[in-house]
Amino acid sequence: MFDNAYFNLGYLDTLSYKDTFIHRLDPRTKFLSTLAFVVTVVSFPKYEIAGLMPFFLFPVLLFVLSDIPVRIIMKKALLVSSFALFIGIFNPIVDRRIAYWLLGIPVSGGWISFFSIMIKFSLTITTALLLIATTSFPEICRALQRLGMPELFVSQLLFLYRYLFVTAEETMRVVRARDMRSFANKGSGMKAYIALVGTLFLRTVEKAERIYQAMLSRGFTGSLHSMRLYRFSTADATFFCLTVAAMYLFRTHDLVGSIGKLAMGAF
Repeated sequence: MFDNAYFNLGYLDTLSYKDTFIHRLDPRTKFLSTLAFVVTVVSFPKYEIAGLMPFFLFPVLLFVLSDIPVRIIMKKALLVSSFALFIGIFNPIVDRRIAYWLLGIPVSGGWISFFSIMIKFSLTITTALLLIATTSFPEICRALQRLGMPELFVSQLLFLYRYLFVTAEETMRVVRARDMRSFANKGSGMKAYIALVGTLFLRTVEKAERIYQAMLSRGFTGSLHSMRLYRFSTADATFFCLTVAAMYLFRTHDLVGSIGKLAMGAF
């Protein structure tokens, strides 16, 4: 079970090494496009639902162009959906003002804001996961560095991500050692788990010190270097400009309302 959890932890990073149109884009292009998308989605008022519908086109387009499995992204999004659910579930209790009547059923403003929060969460978290699935985390950190983020912040962010896997590997070794020495569920009580946590802490501290000394011996000075040359291509400029133009269009125009009026007029 722990092996599967460890594999799932780095699976998005594995997907980032595919060779598709989205994967080949400059990391700065993908980061800025995702940032523009998230900011635009979050800027909608709390009672807006219809205006958010066109924004689903962006993650759908990313799924198609990047060949990322939809099931994997949706599964990971559901794992963290409880946070958004916890934030919005109290809205129907606090805001009971009747906003609409749907087929004779009163719909309060609290329910509308709740669904708005869930839609915004779905859009933003799915797009963020697609960013990680199409751009490795080290590349995202280097993109932040190239965009002018402080060197210390980028270094700490990259090391935090890297040491998640180092800690997971150490945990896997400790858990396997305990399982090999356990018989008839012996050694699985709270006392054993406390001892495992203490052992894991000591081993990770010692390994971190060894890794740091090895980095210093290889000339690490706190700066991140990359062998890849970053440059904006025509494809990058086109993708970014089209994304920003689409976000502006979706934000300033009621496309769903316009389509509804055209449909009503046709019938």
